[in-house]
Parts: sequence; C-alpha cells; structure tokens
Amino acid sequence: MRVLLLSDTHGFVEPFVQTLARSADCVVHAGDIGGLEVIEAVTPVRGKLVAVRGNNDWPESWPGAAKAGVLDLGESAEVDLPGGLLAVEHGHRIWDTRHYHKRLRAKYPKARAIVYGHTHIRCADLDQAPWVLNPGAAGRERTKGGASCILLEAGRHKWKVSEYRNGEISASDCHRA
Repeated sequence: MRVLLLSDTHGFVEPFVQTLARSADCVVHAGDIGGLEVIEAVTPVRGKLVAVRGNNDWPESWPGAAKAGVLDLGESAEVDLPGGLLAVEHGHRIWDTRHYHKRLRAKYPKARAIVYGHTHIRCADLDQAPWVLNPGAAGRERTKGGASCILLEAGRHKWKVSEYRNGEISASDCHRA
C-alpha cells in the first residue's frame, strides 16, 4: 500500500506532491492544510485521504468546506495499514521540541509509525520503534530548501520510506532523535 505523508501546505501544494498524491492508495495530511483547494488537490484518485487539524487550520473559514464536510477535522487520527498502525497529529501541542520524538513515542506506543508536522523539517527517524516521520512542508512556506513529502510503502511484513524534496528522492534533513 502506497501512503503519501505530507504536512504544512498552508494553502498551496507543489505540483509534484499533487502527482504523487493522485496515484497513492492513501494520503495522510498532518495539518496546516490551509484550504479546501488543498484537500481537493491531494485526494487520491482511487484511495482515501486522512487529514488532521493544524494550529493554523480554521476550516469554518474555508469557502465550501461545510458543503464538502471538512469542518470537523480531528486533532489526531489513527490509520490501520497492512502490518501496523500509523498515528497522525500536527505536533503543535508537543511543547518540548527537543524531545519531540521521545514524547510522540510515549504517546503512541502501539503505533508502528507516527507522522507529525508543524516544524517544517522533513525527518525520518527509523532507529527505534515506533518510527517517527515528519514530511516537512509540501507547500511554499518555510520549506527549508524546497517542498517535501514522504512516501511510505506499507506491506504486511515490511515498511519502506522514501523521502522527496522538489520531486527528487533525497536523504533525511533531520538528526535522529
């Protein structure tokens, strides 16, 4: 199962992210969406979209959001994938930024992986379980070197992560924490 992880679009999605999203089996948006047009741009052709509310998300002010049924975005979500559970939250309520990963792992111990946003820094911390993944910013704001996202390939026995920046596969921007 191909799961595209993205965050921090703030009202705009880079075209390469839209292309990846359309072909994914599932798209997970970890908040700071910025508008209904983003939801529409990243919804997979033959899959589902899971999105959570970020600290800058106010769907009640998005034109057309009520009609589209996106007013009740949750603070977090859990997605059952082949081989395990993916936990999702924006991350703005984890105040201790030096210990983000430790705190997220303590909060979601049953997850196989946790995805969060907010920092705009792409990161794949795969050194311990659960994995902690931040896709960085998939829009134009504070991209720290270019728009980014993560593709998670989830199989019953094996999960694989590919990190993208500006449409190219690249190495992680984070220090393992």
